[in-house]
Amino acid sequence: MKKNIIYNIFFIGALLVGTTLFAQTVTGTVSDSNGPIPGVNIIVKNTSKGAVTDFDGNYAIDNVDQNAILVFSFIGYTTQEVSVDGRTVINVILIEDSQALDEVVLVGYSSRKKSTLTGALAVVDVEGLAKVRTSNVAQSLQGQVAGVQVASSSGAPGGNIEVTIRGVGTIGNNTPLYIIDGVPSRDISFLNQSDIQTMTVLKDAAAASIYGARASAGVVLITTKSGKKGKMTLEANYFYGIQSATNLPTMLNAAQYMDVTEKAWNNTFTGTNPYTADKGRADFGDTDYIDELFESGSSQNLQLSASGGSDKVQYLMSLGYYGENGIVVYNNDKYQRLNFRTNINAQLTDKFKVGTNLQLSYSIQDKVPSTGESLIRFALLRAPVIPVFKDVSDPTYSAEDPFTDMPFFTSTGYDQGLNRTMYEMVGNPIAQAYFSDDRTTRFQTFGNIYGEYKLMKDLTFRSNVGIDLSFYHDKTFNVNYGDDDGGGSAIDQGLGRRNRPNNLGELRGEAFTFTFSNTLNYLKTFNERHDFSAMLGTELVSNYESFIGASRSRFPYTVDEFRYLDQGGSGLDVNNSGTASEYGLFSVFGSTSYVLDNKYMVTANLRADASSRFSENNRWGYFPSISAGWKISDEDFLSDVDWLSNLKLRASWGQVGNQNIDDYSYLELLRAGDIPGRDRFGNPDLKWETSTQKNIGVDVGFLSNKLVFNAEYYIKNTTDILLPIGLPGIFGDLQPTIVNAGEVSNKGFEFSANYRNSDHEFKYSINANFSTLVNNVEKLHPNVPSIVTDKYRTVVGQSLNSYYGYKMIGIYQNQAEVDSHLTAGNAQPGDIKFKDVNGDGKISPDFDREFIGSPIPDLTYGFAFNAEYKKFDFSLFVQGVSGIEKYNDGKKIVDFDTRPFNYTTAILGSWDGEGSTNSMPRVAFNDNGSSNVSSLFVEDASYFRLKNIEIGYTINGIKGFQDMRLYISGKNLFTSTDYTGLDPEVSGLVDKGTYPSSTSVLFGVNVKF
Repeated sequence: MKKNIIYNIFFIGALLVGTTLFAQTVTGTVSDSNGPIPGVNIIVKNTSKGAVTDFDGNYAIDNVDQNAILVFSFIGYTTQEVSVDGRTVINVILIEDSQALDEVVLVGYSSRKKSTLTGALAVVDVEGLAKVRTSNVAQSLQGQVAGVQVASSSGAPGGNIEVTIRGVGTIGNNTPLYIIDGVPSRDISFLNQSDIQTMTVLKDAAAASIYGARASAGVVLITTKSGKKGKMTLEANYFYGIQSATNLPTMLNAAQYMDVTEKAWNNTFTGTNPYTADKGRADFGDTDYIDELFESGSSQNLQLSASGGSDKVQYLMSLGYYGENGIVVYNNDKYQRLNFRTNINAQLTDKFKVGTNLQLSYSIQDKVPSTGESLIRFALLRAPVIPVFKDVSDPTYSAEDPFTDMPFFTSTGYDQGLNRTMYEMVGNPIAQAYFSDDRTTRFQTFGNIYGEYKLMKDLTFRSNVGIDLSFYHDKTFNVNYGDDDGGGSAIDQGLGRRNRPNNLGELRGEAFTFTFSNTLNYLKTFNERHDFSAMLGTELVSNYESFIGASRSRFPYTVDEFRYLDQGGSGLDVNNSGTASEYGLFSVFGSTSYVLDNKYMVTANLRADASSRFSENNRWGYFPSISAGWKISDEDFLSDVDWLSNLKLRASWGQVGNQNIDDYSYLELLRAGDIPGRDRFGNPDLKWETSTQKNIGVDVGFLSNKLVFNAEYYIKNTTDILLPIGLPGIFGDLQPTIVNAGEVSNKGFEFSANYRNSDHEFKYSINANFSTLVNNVEKLHPNVPSIVTDKYRTVVGQSLNSYYGYKMIGIYQNQAEVDSHLTAGNAQPGDIKFKDVNGDGKISPDFDREFIGSPIPDLTYGFAFNAEYKKFDFSLFVQGVSGIEKYNDGKKIVDFDTRPFNYTTAILGSWDGEGSTNSMPRVAFNDNGSSNVSSLFVEDASYFRLKNIEIGYTINGIKGFQDMRLYISGKNLFTSTDYTGLDPEVSGLVDKGTYPSSTSVLFGVNVKF
């Protein structure tokens, strides 16, 4: 009996000891299809023991029995139970619950569950974004997010992209701040679209104030893809596209042109009409220069990636190439970019993690003049009677310059009246495209190294070092070509009139930005009701830029091998320049949030920035914000409302800043050299431009969150606008002084809706968004009551840069109308009739001009549809703007100039007698009223565009492949607009004839090995 008791005691003791001996620490990573998930709850089943994943999805639980079961749960994902089975490392991939989707999003230097957010931010659908294949990631944002407007400076390969978030709030730089893997940038053109993992747009001050001084124009947070545990995965993506120009104007042919110029002469002069005499000349051509200028272009993209890893180390490497040949002849409009990126994350110990993201980018952009006085403008203007090429029997013909320039040139009376032979007013755009040699190369290193240490279970320290280093080189050689017109200096006699003399210009520069940030993140849940988080951090940003430029003229040899500075002339033909600048920013910031029962939530942020761009008196700026939310749907009185899945109200207030001015702007600038003196007055009182924002929003989910609806209303007031003010001439020729002057407001509504249905074999989703905007200038400096140009102005009570001129109300049909409605000039029947604003019976610039349009849209919108059926997939994306005007200077100079340029076929409907038309004035070589800025040229630039449509098919089961997807995609296939310019989408206040966006068809394949 005693023996049995002793045996049993021994057995129980051994069992207890064994249980302790076999208890272990379990670690791992929790992720979904997009990467690690922070904030996931892990509980040892039937115990209170557990953990929460950190920012990188990692967790660790001590003293776990080898036979225990771990429960992984997170809102928006299906709960999973996993048996330990003696393992010490358990990695879990959570599956999204389509009935209860709720993301974890990056909100600055930390991440939070979307369900607890109180500010205005938008998570971009990166999967949908990837199907809008562009060379610039910024352009793919177009139409994706309510309140974000995207436009390109031109459709040329590598053209600049302008992103505007919630309206233009400043007269200066309005570029948003981009944060890529924790490193700031004002440009993301170097990024490879396939490398993007997540993208979040911070729109209001509550969301963006953690970035303080640089956030007034909004913030876009980007994370790039990283490796995951598992065997190595190889992926290859390739597409090839064919591009073409569409929606081009129809120009007059040679016969129509001669008829119209004949009429213009008769409407202007008396006597023998030279155009009548020239009809049928044998040396005339019949050229459509628009058709000759544009050809088919192409684009191609290749992306290779390899990723994988172990429990301790995960890696990803990618190599990408993007190339685009534009739609202008001779392939001097090209863009090429090569990207290499590597990402490594290593869990060195249970508490210490390090990693790096490093990207190398090299780009080459070959440019032709695509805006302003561009070759597109020349193609619109060039007379069709002039052939593109000279006849080989022409004594001025050469193989090096075969292009027709001035075939009818006579030196007598040149440039007097119409004696410039009546036709040769502009150069040959085809020759300009051929001789263009303007190349910019850029090499960029961008990335970060970070270390993360878990000080306590709920407290993590993270240190991040980022670099942005770029070297650029612009080289332009201007070849002398064209016919000799007898002009130029004595040393250049006999040379062609274009680029006389030839010349080479080079610009080399470097820019380096260093970022060093440190943060402490605390995340704790108390009693399963109180979620508390806090973050403290510091950041140092240091920037240095320098450039050197040189040029030379009169190169005796012009082949490529001699296009270097040493081969040019000497003496007065030599120029050089160079300069450098730097700035620094030091910041201290903090954020805290509290959530009670997942229903009541409040967040507060504060950032203090010190910038070297301001004097010591105003160096520090302070940017606070506070926001709150109430999840009404979790209240007891709505517990029985099954169809309502989510209802949350949000409200916020905050301030953000703007320091986007030139370095040293507060200092007095002295002039050195032969005539020393003051070049600019300083302003030691210069301070931050501040944007104060208020936002109220509502988030609604129906039918188990199949249908999600979001709405926002915001007011954004920007005060102390940084404005350059020039002094009167009595003070001398001085640069403008920057002062704080003026106030601009933006307000509007934003709406977005998303519907997902994955219940059946046919799965689909619908996304739609639209936003309204009202922009208004509230105040300007007393000494600058208006900022005026000849076409637009900024004044109190109007939107920024509103167009200003006469309002066209018709055409004078007879002399009686002219006599009763006098103009400042000598009007006649057939001329433009303008509105008499003050009713005094005459038209004058002082009293009868008014605001006739705004370049800021009233409404922007986007719509996307995605579907899957078995192995097929389909996507469609449309985008547009409404309530926007643009000054069409191309229209003005083509159809209404007093010189004999070519015309569009619209001129065939010009006034030709009383009652013939009341919208198109008489064609003439004198002013018919069209020299004035008027509503005739301020056109509605609203448009609706089918941006992308794609059909794909996925093949599985091929030996050696995980899967293969084939697709065909179309871009810009359809555009509806009343704008008569080449492209309503391009940015810029004045359209002089801009390189248009192209239509393209892409064929692609994605392969996973």
